[in-house]
Amino acid sequence: MRIDRYLSEMGAGTRSELKKMIRKGQVSVDGETVKDPGYSVEPGQKVLCAGVPVEYETEVYYLMNKPAGVITATEDRHQKTVLDLIGERTRKDLFPVGRLDRDTTGLLLITNDGEMGHRLLSPKKHVDKRYRALVSGEVNAEDVRKFAEGLRVDEELTALPAELEILEIRSEGEEKRSVVEVVIREGKFHQIKRMFGAVGKEVLELKRLTMGPLRLDPDLGEGQWRRLTEKELKELREITGMG
Repeated sequence: MRIDRYLSEMGAGTRSELKKMIRKGQVSVDGETVKDPGYSVEPGQKVLCAGVPVEYETEVYYLMNKPAGVITATEDRHQKTVLDLIGERTRKDLFPVGRLDRDTTGLLLITNDGEMGHRLLSPKKHVDKRYRALVSGEVNAEDVRKFAEGLRVDEELTALPAELEILEIRSEGEEKRSVVEVVIREGKFHQIKRMFGAVGKEVLELKRLTMGPLRLDPDLGEGQWRRLTEKELKELREITGMG
């Protein structure tokens, strides 16, 4: 791997910043100064950048508060993606675990750990995902019952039983709107929106609050991200059987 890419993926700086530092002799590999940004380095070699050791990590995990208007994808020619928000300071093998619609906000896990991602999304693991939604109309006890029993949404989608909790009913003129929380254990295409559509209501706003043991960090503004803590990672490994 190129030394500038190695350092960039480990968050030491942008590729352009690092190339300048390398050419100035501020980077060494196994005690030898390196001035070529294309110098090949392997994980396990001792790398110093401005005197600070930079150890290569095989797997990385980020918690993001996804904003509206950004798509959950690794790349797109026309629209901004969640990886664009992390930017050039990260590695190129990252992917979002699961998909939030373009207008859906909230918790998103981004990693390069394919096995972890697969297990979190597997229906067999029954990983709960909690969402808060603003819904048109008045959600009622009958809707709660239907969600709890599981829904035949349309010809393509049958939804497993889900927990629906009514938090607030708002009156806006002659119209009513409901604030609810929903817990699902799968993540099919537009699932929550389609489930509410099946009971005659429309989802106006949707935010994911939790995914398994992960909780949306209240200190993260929309579009912000941070690395998982050791505690969060340990809990994820336990729930997916990788601990």
